Amino acid sequence: MKLLSSLTLILFLFGCSEPQTPATPPPPSVEVVTIGSALATTGNEYTASLQGKTDVEIRPQVDGFLETVLVDEGAFVHAGQVLFRINSQPFQEQLNSAAASLQAAEAATTNAQLEIDKLTPLVENKVVADYQLKAAKAAYKIAVANASQAKANLSAARIRLGYTLVKAPVSGYIGRLPKKRGSLVAPTDPEPLTQISDVHQVYAYFSLSETDFIHFKSQYPGSTLNDKLQQLPPVSLVLADNTVYPQTGKIDMVDGQFDKNTGAITLRAIFPNAQGLLRSGNTGKVRLQQQHTDAILVPQTATIDVQDKIFVYTVVDSNKVAKQPVQVIGKSGSNYIVKDGVKPGDRIVFSGLDRLIEGTVIKPEPIKANAQLSLATAPTQ
Repeated sequence: MKLLSSLTLILFLFGCSEPQTPATPPPPSVEVVTIGSALATTGNEYTASLQGKTDVEIRPQVDGFLETVLVDEGAFVHAGQVLFRINSQPFQEQLNSAAASLQAAEAATTNAQLEIDKLTPLVENKVVADYQLKAAKAAYKIAVANASQAKANLSAARIRLGYTLVKAPVSGYIGRLPKKRGSLVAPTDPEPLTQISDVHQVYAYFSLSETDFIHFKSQYPGSTLNDKLQQLPPVSLVLADNTVYPQTGKIDMVDGQFDKNTGAITLRAIFPNAQGLLRSGNTGKVRLQQQHTDAILVPQTATIDVQDKIFVYTVVDSNKVAKQPVQVIGKSGSNYIVKDGVKPGDRIVFSGLDRLIEGTVIKPEPIKANAQLSLATAPTQ
């Protein structure tokens, strides 16, 4: 009986007790920053092709057999240096023939002058008719003309003989040598003897779209395009292996018109190349620095990428977080430059984004002292 009473009491007390609700966990502590704005610089890259300041095709100017090749591929040559020698014997004989023809023509001129000298007193004394003197003077003029023609032929023969020595018109580096000793060469050959590239300075040609070009021009002061070119900052050259060429260049030319097929306009930057590290035919990218006034800067660590879109978590009323897409227009250091999505004064989550979901209530905390932030962002207290 006593056992039954005890069980009844226990059941009564258990039934009268109220259910216990689990305790609500505190909101997580999350580092938050306040968005600011500042002057920022971005570097846009444009594919470029490099050419030497002077790229010259070396072609023969006379026909003949290549007698001697006096340079090697890749060698540096100076202006006026002899590169090739073409068989000169036929041209030497032409020069000798032209010299002989000149001597004959000069002798004929002398003979015609003697005839005039002989007939002049006879005509004055009316010994012979005036007609003979006029004929002698006409013959003299013909002899003088023949002598001039012979002199011109001699000069032409001398020039052709000189063309048998093929010289470098500029200083630079020799390209490939497709013709070897003994080859028959001619001015009409489709392939040149070689090429010379003067690369102590190199040109980097790149193109801008119409929109980029308008924005490019609007950044710098000046009433004319030439004035604006003088105000442009130096540009960098990114090589094919993604290293940056150690010397900066200067944009010095803008094409006169847009390409109607691509809608782009070509610009040229010139880079010093005293060490010869760059050669014609290299490729790379020209990096242009552009300034953005009052740019909205968002730390890259405060963003997440989802399906090719970039998001941040903004802190709204009651410290709830909201997932917000942002439009990024460039990078400046470790920050994104944002065009739309957030504004100065907005608070965003700086770290721990992978643990958050839409609507989560957080406890904002100041960022750590060693966090790397732009001057345009400040920790939320």
